[in-house]
Amino acid sequence: MTPSLDEALVRSLTPRVLAVLVRRGADFAAAEDAVQDALAEAVRAWPTDPPKDPKGWLITVAWRRFLDAARSDTARRRREDRADEEPAPGPVPSADDTLWLYFLCAHPSLSPSSAVALTLRAVGGLTTRQIAQAYLVPEATMAQRISRAKRTVSGVRLDRPGDVATVLRVLYLVFNEGYSGDVDLAAEAIRLTRQLAAAVDHPEVSGLLALMLLHHARRDARTGPDGTLVPLAEQDRSRWDTRSIAEGIGILQAALARDRLGEFQAQAAVAALHADAPTAEETDWVQIVEWYDELVRLTGSPVARLNRAVAVGEADGPQAGLAALAELDPALPRHSAVAAHLHERAGDLSTAARLYTEAALKAPNLPERVHLTRQAARLNTGGDG
Repeated sequence: MTPSLDEALVRSLTPRVLAVLVRRGADFAAAEDAVQDALAEAVRAWPTDPPKDPKGWLITVAWRRFLDAARSDTARRRREDRADEEPAPGPVPSADDTLWLYFLCAHPSLSPSSAVALTLRAVGGLTTRQIAQAYLVPEATMAQRISRAKRTVSGVRLDRPGDVATVLRVLYLVFNEGYSGDVDLAAEAIRLTRQLAAAVDHPEVSGLLALMLLHHARRDARTGPDGTLVPLAEQDRSRWDTRSIAEGIGILQAALARDRLGEFQAQAAVAALHADAPTAEETDWVQIVEWYDELVRLTGSPVARLNRAVAVGEADGPQAGLAALAELDPALPRHSAVAAHLHERAGDLSTAARLYTEAALKAPNLPERVHLTRQAARLNTGGDG
């Protein structure tokens, strides 16, 4: 995309244009191809002849490209008969169409990874190269994944409201990928969730947006200068983004006031209590345990139970935390790391060191593996950190 083209504008318009074409009867894959053709034409034409109505221009050009392709393919004759006249390029609804596109990209027939890739492509407006780079896979691999996803949802008609919870899980998956390459997926997830919040009035959408903002506010403090992980209790809280924290807490309070509690609101409440504490020692662990109780009640999630054991260990002492942990499956991810932390707090340093080593071997990424290995080494050598 050329520097003279407003990339942010084009990315914001892409899902709306795509949704309009699909609403008019275009097959999803064909519509996406037509939109990409229109974007290529915009790259060529807009720098010297910018349109007064960019969205209308893109819709008009994309629809013409779709009709041209349809007319050249006899297998699509029925679709051509249904849409052989070009609709007037007047005002078109955008919020409802964009929301519908969210639901389509998070369709239950798609795997989570395919839903994420298609959402980034169709709703986020990212290129296949950008998505592949962010997920550290070859571009050809990502292109195949997106093509399969487009074929899967082609012809799907959403004749009743989509599942907001499924859309939120897809966006949360995007957020948890963090960032790599030239696309910050955490920031992209926040942008898309803001867009969703503007289109649908649902407290869990607000809860997810609040959760993302509160987690993202701590991002700069999560790693040291050498890239090593910095645990929450040791982070420099002056590096936290106070504006994002204030916004997240405000959004969360408004959502909670509606008295329709959901899992993302409960998670955001935990994050808000961490963000609100001036120091680690002043964290309200008793209230955090109460929110984890709500989260377990809502979801039954083993991960929520694991995090609750940590909170219980802080609120009621390490032995209480170990008792809560004993009720959980040791095969759970991070179980060994949590056990190591609680045994260390209980003064059983040899067991803690062994468990830190065990946790390091199971770590899902290099920074976490390095951090846990250093924790084991610190206890084995009797050091402080």
